[in-house]
Amino acid sequence: MPKICATLLSSVFILLGANSCYAEKKYDPGASDTTIKIGNTESYSGPASAFAIIGRTQAAYFKLINDQGGVNGRKIEFLSYDDAYSPPKTVEQARKLIESDEVLLLYSTLGTPPNMAIIKYINGKQVPHLFIASGGTVFGDHKKYPWSMGFQPHTEGETRIYGRYVAEKYPNAKIGVLYSGDGFGRDNITGFKQGLGDGAKNIVAEVTYESTEPTVDSQLLKLRAAGVEVFANFTTPKFAAMAIRKAGEMGWKPVQILHGISISVGSVLKPAGLDHATGVISANYAKDVDDPAWADNEGMKKFLAFLAKYMPDEDKRNSNLVYAYTSAQAMTHVLKQCGDDLTRANVLKQAESLNNLELDLLLPGITLTTSPTDHYPIEQMQMQRFDGSSWERFGPIINID
Repeated sequence: MPKICATLLSSVFILLGANSCYAEKKYDPGASDTTIKIGNTESYSGPASAFAIIGRTQAAYFKLINDQGGVNGRKIEFLSYDDAYSPPKTVEQARKLIESDEVLLLYSTLGTPPNMAIIKYINGKQVPHLFIASGGTVFGDHKKYPWSMGFQPHTEGETRIYGRYVAEKYPNAKIGVLYSGDGFGRDNITGFKQGLGDGAKNIVAEVTYESTEPTVDSQLLKLRAAGVEVFANFTTPKFAAMAIRKAGEMGWKPVQILHGISISVGSVLKPAGLDHATGVISANYAKDVDDPAWADNEGMKKFLAFLAKYMPDEDKRNSNLVYAYTSAQAMTHVLKQCGDDLTRANVLKQAESLNNLELDLLLPGITLTTSPTDHYPIEQMQMQRFDGSSWERFGPIINID
C-alpha cells in the first residue's frame, strides 16, 4: 500500500510539473505580465502627412482594446514616432524603438522608402516587422526578409489588375502614367505593364515625380500634350489630389485609373474637387462607409461606434480610417493568438498562421491568410468607380497574383 501511494504521489507531481511547464509565461523585450510594447513610425509631418491619421486611428483602437481589459490581460503600449517620411529619420526612430524603448515588435511602419531603409536592420535584429503600411512587393519576400510582412494588396499585384482592365476595355487607347521616382513607383509601373501585356506598347508617356515637388502641373501638361486617353494616376494622396484637380482645371478628361492608396473621399477626392473626380476608376478590398449596402452591417456599425466614441471629430469618409482600423484589428488578433508566449519568434509564428481571418471592414469574400511562405495577408480586390459622391463597386472579387 505505501508503494502504491508513493507511485500515485509521484504521478501527481509529474503531472503538476508538466502543467506548470505548459502554463509557463514566456517573454522577450517589450512584453510582461501587464504590458505589450508595440513600435511604429508614421509620417505625422512631411510630404506624406495625409497618412498621419493612420497612426492616430491605430492609437485610438488600441485604447479601445485597453479600455476593454487589454489583450489576455495585458495593456498595449503603442509607441508611435514621426519620421516625416524621411528614410534617415526612420532609421533613427526604428533604432530608438528597438534599442532604447525595447519594443516587442514593429507594426505598420509607413511607406516604401522609409521601410526599405530599415528592413535589413530589423531582420538582422530578428524583430517582427508586421503589417507594413506599404504595398511594396518586397515586403512579402519571406525568403529575403523572413521577419517582415506586408498588409494591403501588394502594389505590383494591384496595378496588374488595372493593366488587365485597360487592356480589355481600352485596347487601342494611348496610355500615360504618373508615378513616384522610388520603389513604390517602380512597383507600380512594373505591375501595370505586366497587366497590359502586349498593350504596354500603347504607353505613350511615362512621367515621374519626387515627394519634395510642390506640384505635378508640368507632368500633367506633358501627359495631355502626348494625347493620353487613359491616365494611370499612381500617386500618393497629396499628389493624387493635385493631379485630379489639375486635369479637371485644364478641361482634360481622360479615363483615369487611381491607385488604391489614394481613394479617400475625405482626404483626396474632396480636395481635388468631387466634380473633377467623377468617373475615376480604382479598386478596393474594404467596405466604404458611404455605400448603403453596409447600412445594417454589424462590422460597419462597430466601426462607426468606435469613431463616435474615440475619434468623433474625424471625417468618417477618410478611407485611411478604415485601413488603420482593419490593420489594428489584425494586429490585436495576432497578439491574442500568442497567449502567454510573447516571444518575438511566437509573434511571427502567429502572424504566419492566419487562416481566412474575417475582419469587420473587409469586403465579403475577402479574408486574411498567411503562412511561413506567404507574407501577403490580403490578396483580393474589387473594381470600383466614383460617381461624384461615393464609390460604386463593379465586377467580381479579383485574386491578385
